[in-house]
Amino acid sequence: MHIAEGYLPPVQAAAWFAVSAPFVVHGSRALVRQVRQDPESKLLLGAAGAFTFALSALKIPSVTGSCSHPTGTGLGAVLFRPPVMSVLGGIVLLFQAVLLAHGGLSTLGANIFSMAIVGPWVAYGVYLLARRLGGSLDVAVFLAAALGGLATYCVTSVQLALAFPDPTSGFLGAVVKFGGIFAVTQIPLAISEGLLSVLVVRLLTRVSGDELRRLGVLRKPQEVAA
Repeated sequence: MHIAEGYLPPVQAAAWFAVSAPFVVHGSRALVRQVRQDPESKLLLGAAGAFTFALSALKIPSVTGSCSHPTGTGLGAVLFRPPVMSVLGGIVLLFQAVLLAHGGLSTLGANIFSMAIVGPWVAYGVYLLARRLGGSLDVAVFLAAALGGLATYCVTSVQLALAFPDPTSGFLGAVVKFGGIFAVTQIPLAISEGLLSVLVVRLLTRVSGDELRRLGVLRKPQEVAA
């Protein structure tokens, strides 16, 4: 979903920076607070960032000016809440733009909004809903990671449609066109990301159960991923 450098009109690119900035500022404060209150979480924070970096670097050609790939932000949102992921995701996107030419600096605001803001918030909302409805940890994490990734691509489709409306069907037609192209690769990727996230949580449950309980992911001393 990384929109390529220079692909958005300058006014729209600037607007996405303006929309994303408050979330990143709030997330920076949340990240500092997290580290101060729980210094032992630094290693897991780094792992969440590395997970996002690794998955979102696995790009598959898709829409012109963009690509398909897992996002990796759903897992981090479950562990540390969406505000923290706005910062971790933003750092990942910046490094990828500079070091891998994956995305771009001018489109960084748009990419942060879709992958590091909307994706994590949708993922966390789905996770909370699944848990409140009695879903197991595995089910909640799977749905969070999968639907958070799909939400990211829905937003990217809207962003591209705003920049390049269809000559015949306009904005809505362009949303359907971009979304349909993304769906071919992104639905299987979202399912794969959900399954991988479940495996990671199972591993963390075994090796870092106490930390997951401090973060509120494991609710009871006896709870484990199924």
